[in-house]
Amino acid sequence: MKVKRKIMVCLLCLLLISTPARPAETAAAFPIVGLIKAAAKKVIKAIDLRIQRLQNKTIWLQNAQKKIENILSKLKLNEISDWTQKQRDLYRDYYEELTKVKSIITYYQLIRDVSQKQIRLVNEYERAWTLFQQDSHFNEAELDYMQKVYSGILDESVKNIDQIFLILDSFTTQMSDAKRLEIINAAANQIDVNYNDLTLFNRQNVLLSLQRAKTQHEVEAVRRFYAIPK
Repeated sequence: MKVKRKIMVCLLCLLLISTPARPAETAAAFPIVGLIKAAAKKVIKAIDLRIQRLQNKTIWLQNAQKKIENILSKLKLNEISDWTQKQRDLYRDYYEELTKVKSIITYYQLIRDVSQKQIRLVNEYERAWTLFQQDSHFNEAELDYMQKVYSGILDESVKNIDQIFLILDSFTTQMSDAKRLEIINAAANQIDVNYNDLTLFNRQNVLLSLQRAKTQHEVEAVRRFYAIPK
């Protein structure tokens, strides 16, 4: 809600600014954007490697489990009096390990999806911000307001990345499955909120640019510039 209120305030300010629009000088992109994208890509790469290793381990465990089941089938466990508790525990351990590995793979895939969402958000910001800086319908003061809104959204993105790293670290520390899912879902939901706020803000800025176009020819030029379908 805070981000949405910030967006509405900034849009009102954009509409109230009466300074004549002039070609905007290229403003420096937020340094944090590159860090967010790099961090998200690093997470995805790390997850892909871990998933690959876990999948290999899963195949090995499944093969081992199959061999044990074949042995059990041939020996008819209930009829063998000298079947030791150690052998029973071995089979149970294989099964539990297999279940654990499959569960971790599921978590990694969920985290990977969250990271991909984060990258899409940053890409959308970069695309829109590059265009707005080149749009002569916005002046420097208005671009400054845009930066403030983007800054708030990107600050939230940093928190999402921190949550992702927290989950990755949780596999080497004690954390319940319920807590992991809670954090993953919270991060995913927040990224969705941020992305929706970002795209809404971008759409409204594009609309403002269209409203400032003085001729039909200029309107068509704006539509082409932002790739707006007819």
